[in-house]
Amino acid sequence: MAGRECHHCKQWVEQGEEHDCWTTTEAALTQDLSEDLLNAWERLRETAVSFGDQRIYASHKSIMFSRRSCYFFVRPKRSFLELCVFLGRPLKAPQVRRVDRASKSKVVHLIHIRHRDEVEAPVTDWLQEAYELSDALPSRAATKRTASKSKRKTIAARKSKRR
Repeated sequence: MAGRECHHCKQWVEQGEEHDCWTTTEAALTQDLSEDLLNAWERLRETAVSFGDQRIYASHKSIMFSRRSCYFFVRPKRSFLELCVFLGRPLKAPQVRRVDRASKSKVVHLIHIRHRDEVEAPVTDWLQEAYELSDALPSRAATKRTASKSKRKTIAARKSKRR
């Protein structure tokens, strides 16, 4: 039969069959995890859910946790869970493997989780901080509106001075 192999997921797709490998589920991303990693994943998810209202969804190879914007995501790997946490400040801690500037106001921290016992303070405190920060920071659209509104006021003030 005619078909092709998807270059992203390596799955065979029959001719005429719809295929969207970028859309996935939590279950699909966590199905091959070892027992230790699965327990760690469950604890991470439970911790995040306890913070309050948010959206949890799978996207490509990550499971995203967001309020207005994503405050952390998890990439399940074969031997660890890669946890990426967005904070307003850089951290220096043995759990943090890498720190990168994500935007003007956010710093992303990469943490490897290998066991359920690693999902405790200070990691859970950082997740809580990221959750609270995600609602405190203005969204990109709100920032643009505020900037354009202040720009209009400045222009109007200059015009009134000329008159």
